[in-house]
Amino acid sequence: MIPVKRLREGAKLPTFGSQQAAGADLYACLEETVTIQPGQTAFIPTGLAMALPEGYVGLICARSGMACKMGLAPANKVGVIDSDYRGEFIVALHNHGGEPRTVTHGDRIAQLMVVPVLHPVYEETEELSETIRGAGGFGSTGTR
Repeated sequence: MIPVKRLREGAKLPTFGSQQAAGADLYACLEETVTIQPGQTAFIPTGLAMALPEGYVGLICARSGMACKMGLAPANKVGVIDSDYRGEFIVALHNHGGEPRTVTHGDRIAQLMVVPVLHPVYEETEELSETIRGAGGFGSTGTR
């Protein structure tokens, strides 16, 4: 269970689109419609604050249909909400498309995934273990 605080009237709790959905939909909590011009970003409030459990992170991800069909996706690609953050969840929604897009109150604007986080100790070394891939970078394993 994740405690959620409504910060304003009309804020809607996250919901899962199906029983097996990994991410819960986040909803716009707006007093008026927002139009996002091509190439622009708008900060869309959800009206919610949450207490994510220690040892977890909230990842704000694109909704696939909205991103592919409308060109609207989080500007930072994946937003990171740390477990000690108690402010409002706000989605920086960017219009990657070629025409203005409108967001209204209650629209599903992103999805929230809550996942475990590791806090490893980073230790400097002179050598790393060998792998088949080695230092091969971008595209080194093929393009398809």
